[in-house]
Amino acid sequence: MPSSYPIHCLNNGIRVVFQPTSSEVCHCGIVIGAGSRDELDDEYGIAHFIEHTIFKGTTKRTALQILNRLDEVGGELNAYTTKDETAVHAAFLSKDFERAAELMADMVFNPTFPEKELAKERDVISDEISSYRDTPSELIFDDFEERIFKMPALSHPILGNIESIRSFDGDKAKKFMQRTYRPDRMVLSIRGNISDSRIIKVAEKYFGHHMMNVSQYIPTTYENHKSERFEIRENKGYCQAHILLGNIAPSAYEAQRVPLYMLSYILGGPSMNASLSIALRERNGIGYNVSTEYTSFADTGLQTIYFGTDATNIEKSLCVIKKELLRLCNNKMNEKQLFRIKRQIAGQILMSEADSESLMLSAARSVIFYGEADNLSRTVKQIEDVSSDELLDIAQIVFNPSDMSLMIYW
Repeated sequence: MPSSYPIHCLNNGIRVVFQPTSSEVCHCGIVIGAGSRDELDDEYGIAHFIEHTIFKGTTKRTALQILNRLDEVGGELNAYTTKDETAVHAAFLSKDFERAAELMADMVFNPTFPEKELAKERDVISDEISSYRDTPSELIFDDFEERIFKMPALSHPILGNIESIRSFDGDKAKKFMQRTYRPDRMVLSIRGNISDSRIIKVAEKYFGHHMMNVSQYIPTTYENHKSERFEIRENKGYCQAHILLGNIAPSAYEAQRVPLYMLSYILGGPSMNASLSIALRERNGIGYNVSTEYTSFADTGLQTIYFGTDATNIEKSLCVIKKELLRLCNNKMNEKQLFRIKRQIAGQILMSEADSESLMLSAARSVIFYGEADNLSRTVKQIEDVSSDELLDIAQIVFNPSDMSLMIYW
């Protein structure tokens, strides 16, 4: 198996990456390296707004025709926005690949943003923002990021705010797309049972002739991020306490991202034997929902620990968390422990091959960040190469309790 999947570059700079499988179910997505961090001060929320409104009409389709195009052959169409990227992706039978590719190209390159549809979507997104703000387990993450990131591009919410959403129109959306939807920042990713020749033919036909407006391009600015520790506790009248600890972490380009991913998994990954879950839930019965998340960007990263508990258990929970973190920071993992953890993580990584959609999107993001798409075997090799010294070093940098910021809403 090659160390990474082959990449074909179209004449306009769009890269195509393909992961062959034997399944007749195909997953395909066009991922654009433009997200909320590329928004100007008066554009907060527009990347997500565009993600919604490219479904509302193109030069050849109405909103209903867009929705029906894949539905009528049993396929699915979706999209998402992050701080770094926007994606339109679909699942369908391999025989319908050209139908799906043509539809996604039409949506990304030919949206018309009809005002009648935009008016309805402004209300939909405003309701989404209100719903989000009414969900404390979501709200606390936005508020935490707004405080820990000093750079506005990363600190403002992906959804924007209701006031900014009300100001968006088709012209503003088109200007953002002209400035940021660069072909050399786009990756078409396919995972399924389709021949290489068919993929290239279809990609060239529907994606290969769109060019960027160089004069309008403004490069994304990146900065070194440092954060001063903060502690915020607010009584908001919730039934449960929501607690978030976090710290600035390595970027997507730093080697320490791999051992940090491992530590994050050890502490609060999806497995039932994650150490924080055992400490809070199994040993003490004081927390049902606990999770850790490491998110890396081009210039920085963020490591968080979230859990919910009864307000009467806040201090006890924090003591339990602190004890687990100090154990990680003060004790080097022995070879037996290290082998067990690597085996567990490797097993989870290899089993993820069943999630074709995630692997397809991950390949696209990997090409955008690193210029190549690793296969799972190479990813496992990176895990196997991590030493206990590396784990201890990054633990002391990121998980030292005295350096981690804290936000509590109850």
